[in-house]
Amino acid sequence: MTSCDAAVQDILSTHGVNGASFALAKNGKLVFSRSYGHADLALSETTYPHHLFRLASVSKPITSIAVMLAVQNGQLALSDKVFGPGGLLENHVYLGAAPYTDMRLHDITVLQLLQHTAGWDRDIDCFPSPTSPYTWTTGGCDPISAPLHVTQVLGETNPMDKYMPIAFLMAHGLDHDPGSTYAYSNIGYLVLGVVLESISGMSYEDYVKSNVLEPLGICDMHTGRNLMLDKLEREVEYEGNGYTAPNCYGTGALVPWEYGGWNLEAMDAHGGWVASARELVKLLVAVDGFTTKPDILNAASINAMVDPCPVNSGYAAGWSVNPFNNWWHTGSLDGTATMIARSSNQYTWAILLNKREIGNLSGAFWTAIDQLGWDCISSTANFPSHDLMAMPTENASAITFGNVGTGSVDVQWTNGDGDARLVVVRPATNATSFPLDGTDYTANDTYGLGTDLGNGNHVVFAGTGNSVQVNGLSPGTAYAFHVYEYDMSNATGNHALYMLCGRADAEVSTAVGVEEFTASESPVHLFMDGGDLLIRMDGPRAPVKVELWDVTGRALLSLSNVRNGQRIPTSGFSAGIHLVRISGYSGALLHQRLLLGR
Repeated sequence: MTSCDAAVQDILSTHGVNGASFALAKNGKLVFSRSYGHADLALSETTYPHHLFRLASVSKPITSIAVMLAVQNGQLALSDKVFGPGGLLENHVYLGAAPYTDMRLHDITVLQLLQHTAGWDRDIDCFPSPTSPYTWTTGGCDPISAPLHVTQVLGETNPMDKYMPIAFLMAHGLDHDPGSTYAYSNIGYLVLGVVLESISGMSYEDYVKSNVLEPLGICDMHTGRNLMLDKLEREVEYEGNGYTAPNCYGTGALVPWEYGGWNLEAMDAHGGWVASARELVKLLVAVDGFTTKPDILNAASINAMVDPCPVNSGYAAGWSVNPFNNWWHTGSLDGTATMIARSSNQYTWAILLNKREIGNLSGAFWTAIDQLGWDCISSTANFPSHDLMAMPTENASAITFGNVGTGSVDVQWTNGDGDARLVVVRPATNATSFPLDGTDYTANDTYGLGTDLGNGNHVVFAGTGNSVQVNGLSPGTAYAFHVYEYDMSNATGNHALYMLCGRADAEVSTAVGVEEFTASESPVHLFMDGGDLLIRMDGPRAPVKVELWDVTGRALLSLSNVRNGQRIPTSGFSAGIHLVRISGYSGALLHQRLLLGR
């Protein structure tokens, strides 16, 4: 499938994109999952299939699937009215009291919101001049483009939440009679998210996760955050086109659109999701209407979801459609370009990029993205027979520790549903590095001898068990432990497929330690056992005196009559370098040495 590689690389090089991820399924099996370029702006981190990307408007099909499932389960009807007396949001704590004068709002149905025919038109101007301190748009009426203007008009504080742009458009009124005109509407999908919240008592994200994603074994999809410092684990960084906007938090600072200009956290149901390409394809094959993998929606629900809108034959309920029974959707924000597709001949794919092209080359850019899946299909003579979706759906959990010593610890966990698992250990201060699909690793229970995934993340266990004793740790040091379930079988093409999300990580601090004394140095030995300082003496010997000072000379401990095998707790001492003196009752010095730890 080198032609697919070449096609993606051409998009990146031609249009100056740093990173991309592409996944393709055939007959319900994920046969191709690959990433390209760099995941960070410094171009120091390679992009892998486990990286997450903002989806922008590819979030809309996700919302559509959730709504259709609610309809299928009897929680909603497509004909339900949304606003006004008897409407689904009549008693909403915020929107139920939002003022409006356009009574046509009472006629808006769930289906019209799905089909972008509710009556709002973002192309008809409603904003003040871009010179206003509260807006920086060049026209139109999409509240996501002017969060400061929305809060100023409503008398609300910044940042704008997702309910405010809905209230803003309710007060603005409709531009068309409901059902009469197709006009793409981000806010219409925000309303659908609030409807799901209203019928379930859950947040929109939690509803989608618990009802749609988790039953499919999908745990690497989340709603995103505004700022780079808040990005999710394994989320890429986004490169805009150099344009800035007033900070959506109202600080007055100019910031990149992709990091604080757009208020992504107020976009959940229309543009806020973050996901990997593989997880997206896993969702697509569960709603594709084919029998190769079980669908989460029944045939009637799928037909209703992709039935063309009466006033726009190219759009259905959250999907672009055509007469050839192909479905797709694109997404676009500063720093983000995405596309998902499902073809009538049982291919599904997703492509995610961390930059979008604008200006004169934007047409060629989107043409290349639209053509990518088709080019990969037509240029591949023989597809693999494996399924890269054949991976665990439940990660290991409940990590516990026992016999914590200075250099070792016993680790136990509850296994997930994978064929086997890796245990990876790192100093808690180091960054997490992850196992890569298709890669086998060498484990060694002595820390530092197993494969290093990077940043000191060493593999200490690989197998089917649920415990390991890890040795070779440094005294008085905090370590993070990660257990990753993986599958590797004929079904996966004997590629190890690692489940990175949904795991239970844990940290433990080893006991503080000392340098062990050998018989050649002294007839008295000090070493750590379970966090205690343990005294061992060679042969019969009278009790000794043990004294301890910190590096400043402050006396910490003076114990007389210390006998062979006696334990001295160290939990009350500060970490650092200490001096120990062991003497007999005659006062003769038996040993004096620096202790490392407490």
